[in-house]
Amino acid sequence: MEKLNRRKFLQVSAASGAAMALTATKNLHAARKSGNKSQRPNILWICTDQQRYDTINALGNKHIRTPNIDKLVETGTAFTHAYCQSPICTPSRASFLTGMYPSTIHACINGSDHWDEAAPLVTKTLADIGYDCGLSGKFHLSSAMAHEPELRPKDDGYRRFWYSHAPHQGIGKGNQYTDWLTSIGQDFNKLKKKHGYIPAKWHQTTWCADKTIEFMKEKRTGPWLFSVNIYDPPGPSNQPQGSFHGCDIEACPEPLFRETDLAAQKQLADINFQSKVRQPKYPDAKLTLAKYWAQIELIDDNVGRIMEALEESGQRDNTVVIFTSDHGEMAGDHGLNKKGCRFYEGLVRVPLIFSWPGRFKADLQSEALVELTDIVPTLLEINGLNIPETVQGRSLLAILEGRAEPDKHRDFARCEYYKVLEGIESYATMLRTRRYKIVNYHGHDLGELFDMEKDPAEFNNLWDDPAYADIRFELMKKSFDALAFAVDTGPPRVGRY
Repeated sequence: MEKLNRRKFLQVSAASGAAMALTATKNLHAARKSGNKSQRPNILWICTDQQRYDTINALGNKHIRTPNIDKLVETGTAFTHAYCQSPICTPSRASFLTGMYPSTIHACINGSDHWDEAAPLVTKTLADIGYDCGLSGKFHLSSAMAHEPELRPKDDGYRRFWYSHAPHQGIGKGNQYTDWLTSIGQDFNKLKKKHGYIPAKWHQTTWCADKTIEFMKEKRTGPWLFSVNIYDPPGPSNQPQGSFHGCDIEACPEPLFRETDLAAQKQLADINFQSKVRQPKYPDAKLTLAKYWAQIELIDDNVGRIMEALEESGQRDNTVVIFTSDHGEMAGDHGLNKKGCRFYEGLVRVPLIFSWPGRFKADLQSEALVELTDIVPTLLEINGLNIPETVQGRSLLAILEGRAEPDKHRDFARCEYYKVLEGIESYATMLRTRRYKIVNYHGHDLGELFDMEKDPAEFNNLWDDPAYADIRFELMKKSFDALAFAVDTGPPRVGRY
């Protein structure tokens, strides 16, 4: 196996205030040298919540209807092996907004007291060089309660901030989506009680798209960035009526499950997860999956509305579109639903698509191992900015522009879980190479080792198999090295002592 070295892993100590200020100064100089800010591309960054990698028609799921996301795949580059850096919202979002691992920037748990400001958000960096930044929907870098707006970062770079976390949270106390419903004579709880769901025209996903279109139509002289942070599709309970689009529920695939999963998950009973292991019941399991897909189809409908408005405004050719999600969903695989301290593909592998007509490779599906940390350095390089040594992501621009081999980027991808959710305090790390995946459940004599070529569904745990002892040792060493190189080493050195 290839030896890991510190230089290849990138410089990864967290940025001190002095280091961040120095990088910001360098980037301002770089921005001035790079020319007129009006020549920089707009950035439309669509991020769903809890969307698995295998939920897009053009990428292999022929049971789901996603024509508008499919068009992004056809006009851009889709990374089919993109991994989040935590299987839970806050650490993942903090990571992909900074290009750094959650543990490096003090952003490991959901519901935290505040955002620690341990690293600059890319939205702030871009706002500093002239980008007009806006957001609709979730943010979730600290406690997500909509009635606690003071928990928003002090300087996140966003001029427009249309905030709504879960649709039912903070009604009347800062949830701008439900405030909008009230303003048009509707009530979220009454709509839900009357219909059993929220009709599409009043759905939060639709509201997020409306705000995106409103922002894109504003008059401005420089470039813009807009974060479309849709709350769906976690859970199957919020799909609007009529959104199945003729989906044949009986033809839907069954979750990845074998009887051996019951024993395997019971062995991990002391490791935090949001659901208990259970054998899938049919046809309920298929109906649950169809409802999950229905929410994604509503997302796709609104992606279509957004892209149509972008085209009509004449801005499409100068807009980088990113489509991704913060993490996945178990959806019945291995007898589990929702999320928690596990690292199966359905939970840690997510969509990642970049589209920029005439600039990025079109209709390219890259099998390279990539991380969501790679988004930030890509955006910085697009703008001719310096990538700080503290950024742990690696720019994807060479692949996007066809200057690098499309299926090679990283030797491995990492994922972390440190005390993330309420309940059992669990700690675990994952390292995924092209061939293998190793998971360490720290503090327990438990782990997982999967041969992803022979066993892509991750049924056969090789952790205790003597024939794989050497491979397990090498991967554990690689994972341990990665942990060491991701440590926050503090302020930069200014002298010998």
